[in-house]
Amino acid sequence: MLPAGRRVHLRVPANTANLGPGFDSLGLAFDWLDDCVIEVLGSGVQVEVTGEGEGFVPRDRSHLVIRCLDQGLAALGAAAPGVRLVAHNTIPHTRGLGSSAAATVAGLLAAWALARPEDEVDRQWLLTQANKVEGHPDNVAAAIFGGFVLTWVDDELEPGTVHAATGRIHPDVRLFAYVHPDPVATKAARKALPATVPHAEAAKNSARAALLTHALAQEPALLHAATREWLHQDYRAELMPQTTELVRSLRARGFGAVISGAGPTVLVLTDAAKAAELDGSEATGFRRHALAVGGPAAIIG
Repeated sequence: MLPAGRRVHLRVPANTANLGPGFDSLGLAFDWLDDCVIEVLGSGVQVEVTGEGEGFVPRDRSHLVIRCLDQGLAALGAAAPGVRLVAHNTIPHTRGLGSSAAATVAGLLAAWALARPEDEVDRQWLLTQANKVEGHPDNVAAAIFGGFVLTWVDDELEPGTVHAATGRIHPDVRLFAYVHPDPVATKAARKALPATVPHAEAAKNSARAALLTHALAQEPALLHAATREWLHQDYRAELMPQTTELVRSLRARGFGAVISGAGPTVLVLTDAAKAAELDGSEATGFRRHALAVGGPAAIIG
């Protein structure tokens, strides 16, 4: 049992998945952070939340950060008799910006830091545990490792083992998020997807996913072509008509616009020269944010 008074201070980045053609495999972290302090108590649960989610997230042990803390501690052979969570959230919830992935990683990272305070964080352990919660590794890998990540699950040498590799991002890449005020539930977005897709479309999609890793690393001018996809966005169009309209409008102007995660945020990946055309460009009903690539989840102090 962990001693009362042990505490950890964490910051975890917002993140996105898919980036167009990289469905359930590619992820990216942003310089947009949630901040939380977790302290072991002798008993009970205390939850204080400000910012996003204030007033409606659970205030008991069902809070996602605390659930993942408990899961992580159990996996490490530890437990907290009580816990206090003080969180300041800036990542919008249910907008396709990885708020649930950030909360999952925060809880698991806190578990490691509290149970093994003298040990360097095992980020592969974090990825394995987070994948059990999320069911796919792209968002959580971005939050854990920072930057651009490529993820996969082994089905040959180590069946079921999840992996992540970090990719390079060219300094001329520019990122913008157009955040819609209305949420889209991830479960609803998943339900809209078909069980199978035509082989020809899968082949085209894989070519663009490969091109995307090249465009991000070496030729940002190719990001418009590299972000074309066939696996998920059109199938979800009816769930988020304004998002779909904005994506199509931006793409018609040559921008690498995609749905961020399950939506409804629109993510634009473009190069420095093209980004200048977005200056002063707003979209009705959306809030535009200029973003930078974010670092990994971190323990503060």
